[in-house]
Amino acid sequence: MSTTATVTQTPTGSSSGPAQVLSVSKSASHGVSKSPVGEITLIAGLGASGDCHAGKTVQHRAIQQKTPSVTNNRQVHIVSIETLRDVSSRGKITPPLSAGMIGENITTQGLDLVSLPCGTELHFVGPSSKAVVVLTGLRAPGPGIDQVRPNLLPHFTFRDGSQVKKMAGVMGIVKSGGEVKPGMHIEVVRPAAARSLPFV
Repeated sequence: MSTTATVTQTPTGSSSGPAQVLSVSKSASHGVSKSPVGEITLIAGLGASGDCHAGKTVQHRAIQQKTPSVTNNRQVHIVSIETLRDVSSRGKITPPLSAGMIGENITTQGLDLVSLPCGTELHFVGPSSKAVVVLTGLRAPGPGIDQVRPNLLPHFTFRDGSQVKKMAGVMGIVKSGGEVKPGMHIEVVRPAAARSLPFV
C-alpha cells in the first residue's frame, strides 16, 4: 500500500498537544472493559499479546458465531480520551468514563481517530521500537456496552446528515509488532487513496 508523508496530528480545536498514547489496556477474558497496564506488546498479524481479541481469525464472539474463519480485522481497538470525555460530558456520566472501560487496547490523546481514512498507519514510536497498526474500520458498539453504565449506548450515537451512526473509536490490525506504553508519540501515515473508514 502506497502512503503519503508521515505527519503528527492534533485534532482541530484541541489543545491537548501532539498525538500520544495516554493509556494501554488488555484482558485475557471476554467482556466489555479491559484493565489498564503499564505496557502492551503488539504482535504482527495477531494483536495485543495476552488479549482476548488477538488472533489471525476473528475473536469477537458474536461475529465468530456467524463466520468463525473470517480474517480478524479487529485485532486492536483504539479510542481517544477526547471521545470518552465528550460522551461523559454529554451524558452527564459520573464518574466519567476512563481508559479501558469501553474495551479499548489503546487510549490516545490529541488525535481525531474517526476522521482518518481506511488504511491509515499509526506508528507508536519508542526509543527502541516502532509498532505499527493499520486502521481497518470504525467500531460500532452494541448493547453490551450498557454493562459499563446503564443506558450508555445512546451516548455513542451521532447524527451524520440523515443517518444515525453508533461509533466508539476505531479498529485495526498489527502490521509491525512492538511495545506500546503511555507517553509514546504517535505518527500518522495516511494512504495515498483516501477512503472513509467502514464499520467493522
